[in-house]
Amino acid sequence: MAGRCLNDSVRRAPLSIAPMMDRTDRHFRYFMRKITRRTLLYTEMVTTQAILQGDRQKLLGFNVQEKPLVLQLGGDNPQKLAQCARIGELWGYDEINLNVGCPSPRVQGGNFGACLMTQPGRVADAIAAMKAVVNIPVTVKHRIGVDEQDDYSDLRSFVEQLAAAGCNDFTVHARKAWLQGLSPKENRTVPPLRYADVYQLKRERSDLFIEINGGIVTLADALEHRDYVDAVMIGRAAYDNPYLFAIADRDFFDEEEAISTRREVALSMVPYLENWSFQQPLRLYPVIRPMLQLFAGQPGSKAWKRFLSEKIRDYRDGAKLVLDALAQVP
Repeated sequence: MAGRCLNDSVRRAPLSIAPMMDRTDRHFRYFMRKITRRTLLYTEMVTTQAILQGDRQKLLGFNVQEKPLVLQLGGDNPQKLAQCARIGELWGYDEINLNVGCPSPRVQGGNFGACLMTQPGRVADAIAAMKAVVNIPVTVKHRIGVDEQDDYSDLRSFVEQLAAAGCNDFTVHARKAWLQGLSPKENRTVPPLRYADVYQLKRERSDLFIEINGGIVTLADALEHRDYVDAVMIGRAAYDNPYLFAIADRDFFDEEEAISTRREVALSMVPYLENWSFQQPLRLYPVIRPMLQLFAGQPGSKAWKRFLSEKIRDYRDGAKLVLDALAQVP
């Protein structure tokens, strides 16, 4: 087995949680910070049109405790992407990431996401434009290929063109994407995983920071991948079992602080629930939802989830709801 990859220029974290639409919002990110302080977190993908025309406080606002934090952008216009990257930097984000991996029909309709892998020149122009206006890293998340354009040589050529434009940091989902015929969910499971392609990319371009993504559900698996690449990104497993990251700071960042129990994590959210409800009254569900799987696989998990789900309409006080739900857990 190869030795663990080392790179003096590496700046990013060795472990991250993937950007996920309708999942990695500010409440999820704040909750995850009660479990892991060091794992790199991402926003949901935000389109350039939304940022330029929408409510930026709603779209870009975050709690400083969520950092380090990456803003993921969706778009294909280099000038608009550069403008939004600059806005992201001014808002305090630590990094800008361009989505070149999402295969959904809606995203394709806007000519961004995975379909941009067939337009590497446009992506390279976007990278160059963003890097010209910000002082924070500009990175790319992409697939190993799309449709029939999925040979390793296609992946290598795509990365080479972006590297020539100044991108040094790539998160590679080790599955190709079918732009037609598969749903976004199927595109996360049906195309076979090809980890070896990502490993080969790292071997051949050791000067680049290569992060692997796709089908990784445990930290033990993530540690094995670290023998071949610089970093590992975990996606849905982080939402289905968030407490698996309780040992992330120890195993990936050599932290020696005590690991919080699940109950301590839940209690640590009480002030947030109180403060958020006071500052910005809203439905409780978006704040509570990331916590539903806190006890996944543990005695009392069903009782915890059932109480939160069924009683949420009866409470206006999120802190009391969580405390009462904890009473259901052995």
